Amino acid sequence: MSKNKGKVAVITGATGGIGFAVAKRLGKDGFTVVLNGIEDEAGAKRVKELAAEGITAEYYGFDVTDDEAVTSNIKAIGEKYGKIDVLVNNAGGLGGRSRFEEMTTDFYRFVMALNLDSVFFASRAAIPFLKKGDNSTIINYTSNAAWNAGGPGAGIYGTSKAGVQTITRALAKDLAEYGIRVNAVSPGTIDTPFHTQIKSTKPEVFASWKNNILLGRLGQPEDVASVISFLVSDDAGFITAETIQIGGGQGLGI
Repeated sequence: MSKNKGKVAVITGATGGIGFAVAKRLGKDGFTVVLNGIEDEAGAKRVKELAAEGITAEYYGFDVTDDEAVTSNIKAIGEKYGKIDVLVNNAGGLGGRSRFEEMTTDFYRFVMALNLDSVFFASRAAIPFLKKGDNSTIINYTSNAAWNAGGPGAGIYGTSKAGVQTITRALAKDLAEYGIRVNAVSPGTIDTPFHTQIKSTKPEVFASWKNNILLGRLGQPEDVASVISFLVSDDAGFITAETIQIGGGQGLGI
């Protein structure tokens, strides 16, 4: 019997890409997984896929940038199971590109909400239930853009991810007295739908990215999922306030 049987993991933005790979991995690790997303049809499909592999899963549709929706849904999940053991704040994204001179206030607020507000809303709502969990853990996602401020037009994305980097450490400080650990992962270039546009419009540029990666390949969603599997496990019980780079030595390629 899995030592994770009876444990509950909530993963936001989990209907595709890295989020779904994380849900599948934690499900195989024995967790009951609760997927969040905004595409209900995709959510239902993913739950069926997981069930076919013997994984207990369900889907809650809500927008992670909506304060009230996040709070009410996380509360409903926590009350249903009596606790939450793992919260993976996977939802986020580039949101588009804009230079600061032309950037609208709405775009600025959207990107900040998608990447930073979402972490705050979900974490705040989950804390009362994480206190009731076993080796409870929050996992956030930062990015190389948090350090290098992102590529052209991605400056506000980098700014939001720098905020995630700091709120991860701040949450770790705030929750240590309850034994709740908080860490972040920083995925490098992972081959997901996140890069669909450049793959279709500039495939040669996308293919060249691996030349800047020491291990000579792009990452896969499972590369991230396996690290998160470790971080939420008892084996990582003395790790908190850390960020794990998952980039194959990105930036060090020849």
